[in-house]
Amino acid sequence: MPTTDAVRVFLGVGSNVEPEANLSLCIRELRRRYGELLLSPVYRNKPVGFDGADFLNLVVGLETHLPPATLQADIESIHALAGRTRGGERFSSRPLDIDLLLYGDQVSDEPGYRVPRSDVLRYSFVLRPLADIVPDLVHPVTGRTLAWHWAEFDDAAHPLDAVDLPL
Repeated sequence: MPTTDAVRVFLGVGSNVEPEANLSLCIRELRRRYGELLLSPVYRNKPVGFDGADFLNLVVGLETHLPPATLQADIESIHALAGRTRGGERFSSRPLDIDLLLYGDQVSDEPGYRVPRSDVLRYSFVLRPLADIVPDLVHPVTGRTLAWHWAEFDDAAHPLDAVDLPL
């Protein structure tokens, strides 16, 4: 059942298996399903928690009337298009990783639907792209802007390199 008003949603998108092709597939599918998207710059970073190829990451903003469970089902169907299967190691290479970061200003800790995602404040490859595109957005738990969080973040912990990847 759709919500009555559109909700602004932010997704973290990353890949380290054929990343250019898989990120392009993801953005194409998101545009087809949701229309206009707000895209952050793309960043390259080392994997966290395992050894493997570098990831390319970005954040995508969109508006939707879909409830979180339906949005999550859409995300899983896009994962499947890229050949991603669930059940593997948590920290491993993957063709596509799409995470629901923020769903409006909602705060939820239900299994399968945790927003805001803790990764927003934990990893530079999530926080910096968010701060790039919506610096004045207030984190629904901390009450501080994403620009403030990025200014306070130890970006040396997870260095990023900007990548020119037209999407």
